[in-house]
Amino acid sequence: MARTTPHDHPLTALTALTDQQPLYWRVAARLLGELRDGAVPPGERLPGERRLAERFGVSRETVRQALEVLRRDGLLATDRRGSHATLPRSPAQSPASSLTFPVGARAAEPRTGDRATVAWEAPPPEHAAALGLAPDRPTLVHRYASATADGIGRRTAVTSFSAVALAEVEELARYRYRADGTASAQLRRAYDWMRRAGLALHHRDTITRLADTPSVRVVRRVHDQYERPLEITDLLVDARQDALVYEFTLPAAG
Repeated sequence: MARTTPHDHPLTALTALTDQQPLYWRVAARLLGELRDGAVPPGERLPGERRLAERFGVSRETVRQALEVLRRDGLLATDRRGSHATLPRSPAQSPASSLTFPVGARAAEPRTGDRATVAWEAPPPEHAAALGLAPDRPTLVHRYASATADGIGRRTAVTSFSAVALAEVEELARYRYRADGTASAQLRRAYDWMRRAGLALHHRDTITRLADTPSVRVVRRVHDQYERPLEITDLLVDARQDALVYEFTLPAAG
């Protein structure tokens, strides 16, 4: 009878892993568990080989072999930007998945006419005070604009991120070095990224009708479970609505 090896079976078919199995196979199984838990949502890029090697305490070659196991079983896809999870999304996945950044964004996907950019610059004074930043200290500033096809219902939002958010959320920090204020930058998954970094999100949205105008101002402040500010957004939208304040908290992932 032919001797079987882990290579003879898909990783998803194995229910128990032992110390007799190759190290790369055990690393692949741990990665698969993280993918199933939603640590890396479908379509999101996995951390680089170096970071994975540090996380699992193995060599980069071992990580490379583990990724190949997942890729062979159709659990990863690789392109020029890296490896991406391809597991189906679970209906019970991230409760933040329906919460799109920034506040006031119209749809789950960008539309023609929507515009979003980031710049590395000093935020508005009100934002700097809310985030605990020194005056004129630069940070990541996101700008969003949208209007309906007939030009009515225009929405504009300015968001400033805190030093805490940039230090703890890798996906946001990467934008610092390409934040020239002109290139398109869709950060619609920003709240999911924060939760995956272990931050519980507390939102406070204040909605106020502006006097003598058809516009409404929405100010969103977000802090984490340690009361540290993460971001503040100032949105102007063409609408007619009474003032309203509401709050809710999203737990950290995992």
